[in-house]
Amino acid sequence: MLLGVVGLLQACANAPIDKPAQADAAKILQQLHLQKIAAIEKFGLKGRIGVQSDGKGFSGGITWQHDHINDDISLYSPLGGLAANIKKNAEKVTLEDTKGNSVSAIDAETLTQNTLGWRLPLAGLADWSLGRPASSPIEASTWSEQGYLLSLKQDNWQIEYQNYAAHNGYILPSKILLKNEKVTLKLVIEQWDKLTPNP
Repeated sequence: MLLGVVGLLQACANAPIDKPAQADAAKILQQLHLQKIAAIEKFGLKGRIGVQSDGKGFSGGITWQHDHINDDISLYSPLGGLAANIKKNAEKVTLEDTKGNSVSAIDAETLTQNTLGWRLPLAGLADWSLGRPASSPIEASTWSEQGYLLSLKQDNWQIEYQNYAAHNGYILPSKILLKNEKVTLKLVIEQWDKLTPNP
């Protein structure tokens, strides 16, 4: 009898935590996190970017100011010199190089492919950088128990979130890897600022 009771107690002690309850809790945390970061309309970031595409590459610094209409991205060489500036507004995207030459296109993907030799996925990158899916259909996604995005497949890009950090009351990505058939892009975000929620 005693052995039976001991065996029953051991079985209870070793029983796994109810996984459906865990999943429900993670889902709630995910929804709360997404609601909070969904309100972010403007941001600034500073960090490093590395790109490999068809034997071509770029690595250096990046600063980016974003709102719902405009983007202003500066790319810097490893030594800190300005390599290119990309500006987007409602009408067009313009890239200016260090010699003052200016080229425009209807979207950043076409512009960067033609001028830099690799495609910058600007259409989705603002959302992906914040750790949230863009508005287009989601092909696949995985989330942490804390409710943060771990991986995302969207718009033919595979995005992996390798680290998060706290910034001004938000938990935001600090290291992101993006891949498609032709491009591998690494973004390390060292500083977030001007995180402006919708009024």
